Parts: sequence; structure tokens; C-alpha cells
Amino acid sequence: MSNHKPTIFLIPTVLAEGTSEEVLPGQVRSVIGGLDVFFVENIRSARRFISSLKLGKVIDDLEFFELDKDTPMELTRQRLTALNKNAGIISEAGCPGVADPGAVAAAVSHELGYKVMPLVGPSSILLALMASGMSGQSFAFHGYLPIDKTLRKKAIQQLERESAQRLQTQIFMETPFRNNQLLDAVLETCGPETRLCIAANVTAPDEFIRTQSIRNWQRSKPDLHKKPTIFLLAQFYT
Repeated sequence: MSNHKPTIFLIPTVLAEGTSEEVLPGQVRSVIGGLDVFFVENIRSARRFISSLKLGKVIDDLEFFELDKDTPMELTRQRLTALNKNAGIISEAGCPGVADPGAVAAAVSHELGYKVMPLVGPSSILLALMASGMSGQSFAFHGYLPIDKTLRKKAIQQLERESAQRLQTQIFMETPFRNNQLLDAVLETCGPETRLCIAANVTAPDEFIRTQSIRNWQRSKPDLHKKPTIFLLAQFYT
């Protein structure tokens, strides 16, 4: 085995199908073209993604290790420790390691003394923040809010308070098929002048990003069912 330690590449993938030409830089294609081992959130979609790039790689010759939220950390550690070549980490969508189990592989790679190299690509969280008109100086990403209605309401109230107290943009999300329920909860809970940005299907041809007051959203509510969406909330102006 070579004494050369592997490099672990954090490889972004598309947020919307059929957009790789528009949103992925050439470096991503070049790196994928030189790798044979991948740690991926979903093997089937990762194979489909690599095939769609038409790099001339034989997919069945590649080695894929599943790395999802249920993968034991020790199993990932064993697989990374046994590596004798460079490898890539690919999320289900967007940038690995950000609200994504790929962070586990990155953490273990640092422990092993491997070089960890992030590649440029689309992040729905950052793209939504960029377009929101809300503060990019101070913001917090909270991931998924509770499903239980009472706990969810308390969480939304807490986000609204934190936004006002810290002058901080609050960012959160939901499983796409529960987006409309979350939106209803936000509109029922927040004050009328609190601003809400809804960023749905980011980078897709039907991308929808809009910021306005809760009062205005209540007058005209979009249908977000099964549309990947990021929500941003602020009780102050930048």
C-alpha cells in the first residue's frame, strides 16, 4: 500500500435534474472523471448522476459506499481507513457536508490525516440566502423543524424571537411533501410584519424565490407540495 494519503473530494451535485451544464463547473466533471471510489447518500441516484455527465466512465467498474443518516460511523471509518486511493463524497442533492451525512466522512478523513477538498457547486441554502434580501452577515440554519404541531409552533416562535434579538436571519426546511403544512404554521404563528422568504425549486426552470411580509403571504399563498423549498425568516431589515 502506498504511503501517499488519499484526498477526499466533496463533490456537489445538481439541485434540479437536467441542470448540470448550467450549474456545475468543469472542475467537478474533471474530478469525477479521475475517481473510482465514491461515498454517496444514495447509490442509485449517484450512479444516475455520474452517468448523466457522459464522462465515458463504466459505472459498473466504480465502487460505491452508502453513507446516509443511518450508516454507522464506525463502518464509514473502516472504509475510509482502508482507502489507498482518492475518493469522492456525493450528496443526494447540492453540496455534501451541509445538512448532509457526508459531514461524517469529512470528519473521519480529517482524523485520518487525509486532505479534504470541497468543490464549488450549488447549495440551496446559500443560494436562497443570497436571493432573499435578508442579512448574510448573521444567519443560522436549523434544518428540519418538529413535526408535532405544538412543538413546531414553539420552534417558529423561538426563531422569530432569535431573529429580533440577534438581528439574525433564520433558515429552515421541511420534507417536500410537508411544505404546505409548515407554511401554514409559519403564517399562523408569526407577526404580520415579519418577513418570510420562500425559495422553491432553486436552479430549476420553474425556480420561485420571493420575500415579503407574513401579511402579504397570507393574501396569496403558493402551493409548495413536493417542491424542495428553503424558508428564511427575519424580523428586521438589513
